[in-house]
Amino acid sequence: MRVLSLFSGIGGLDLGLQRAGMTICGQVELDPWCRRVLAKHWPEVPRHDDVRTCAGWWGRRLADVVAGGFPCQPVSSAGKRQAQADSRWLWPAFAGVVRALRPRFVLVENVPGLLERGMGDVLGDLASLGYDAEWDCLSAADFGAPHLRKRIWIVAYARHGNEPERSRPAGWPAGQRPPIRPVAGDDGQVRPMADATGTRHAPRQPGASGQARQQARRSRPDRLGSPLADAAGTRPPDGRTAPGRRPSAPRWLEPQRLGWWATEPGVGRVAHGIPRRVDRLRGLGNAVVPQVAEHIGRMIMEAA
Repeated sequence: MRVLSLFSGIGGLDLGLQRAGMTICGQVELDPWCRRVLAKHWPEVPRHDDVRTCAGWWGRRLADVVAGGFPCQPVSSAGKRQAQADSRWLWPAFAGVVRALRPRFVLVENVPGLLERGMGDVLGDLASLGYDAEWDCLSAADFGAPHLRKRIWIVAYARHGNEPERSRPAGWPAGQRPPIRPVAGDDGQVRPMADATGTRHAPRQPGASGQARQQARRSRPDRLGSPLADAAGTRPPDGRTAPGRRPSAPRWLEPQRLGWWATEPGVGRVAHGIPRRVDRLRGLGNAVVPQVAEHIGRMIMEAA
């Protein structure tokens, strides 16, 4: 599946979708430093600098998926919460790309504040363009990271024959909707969701992906670096340290030695004024966790 990535940043979303088996065919990013990072890792992929003009730049090339996380500052609970009144509210530009290209799938990522400020605009625009949508809030901790980083993920797909002929897969009838599964919640259970038309979807039992997330949560280390549970899901007797193991430093402090998830590259937590360091911290702060994007990308690939 061919992906046009909007608001690409340093490519966290792109990396996850690529790991899921998709092909990144175009990237749109305004920040020059981020574009240099993208050029290093995807030298063969064409890039554009402005989402508001990228539809003309992209032309009539095929895009099966248009994916991206538009700026979160207008809807973030940590900001001024001006939503549509903020000049950085760029969902209309995102929707304009979808309107022009008519991809089979649309993948949107943003902060949980979108649910209170702007979600109606996003779902309403997708519905008017002929897309149903399903969404959930996923945390990086659901995939083994030692931090929360909760994000809203929206997967939209063409509704009942409204998908363009040029991107309909072979053997997929025009009136049949692709079978996207709802995303499991933090408890591993799949909750009923509503699409953009208000239709409720029946709950489904968690499959292999939900079981994998449960196992990832069980195997996360506690603050002393020991797994909270062994492979069978059994907690150690003392609730902290596995039998026969001495307490150690947290695994995320020693990723090379212990081979676990490093929270981020060793760039430190305080910017000291050197421009490249500031850029790296900003790029990491705005980035999508690739493991989450990979999980959703695999679901889309299965549905396609």
